[in-house]
Amino acid sequence: MIKYKLSCKNCLLSFDSWFSSSKEYEKLKKIKYISCHNCNSTRVNKSLMTPNLSNSKKGEEIKNHKKFNKVKNKIKQYQKFIKNNFEYVGDNFTYEARSIHYNKVKTKKGIYGNATLSDIEELKDEGIETETIPWIKENEN
Repeated sequence: MIKYKLSCKNCLLSFDSWFSSSKEYEKLKKIKYISCHNCNSTRVNKSLMTPNLSNSKKGEEIKNHKKFNKVKNKIKQYQKFIKNNFEYVGDNFTYEARSIHYNKVKTKKGIYGNATLSDIEELKDEGIETETIPWIKENEN
């Protein structure tokens, strides 16, 4: 398979298209089967296309994988700390956070749970301090 950047001489639209080979492109062009999807003109030509290069090397991939695992392990350490020191309130997080804030309820432990980004924004607008951290499920690799 080969990908070409095509340009329409009629409406000046530029678009990409895949062909099984360069010979296939030439054959379709000759019998006028290649047309612009914008204006249906068959005045479509190939234009120069930048190659799709990857600068990733095997060593760099391993390095990035090691960095990823390091970050993932750090997140798991935070999760373990949070689970041991905070109370899980699940989807009731927003309600519980407001109850603590407005009712001045003193709790032995802080809370953690689930909330949408808009819920978090509303809490912050109300002056309720919250933090968001990425959460990795235990059964995920």
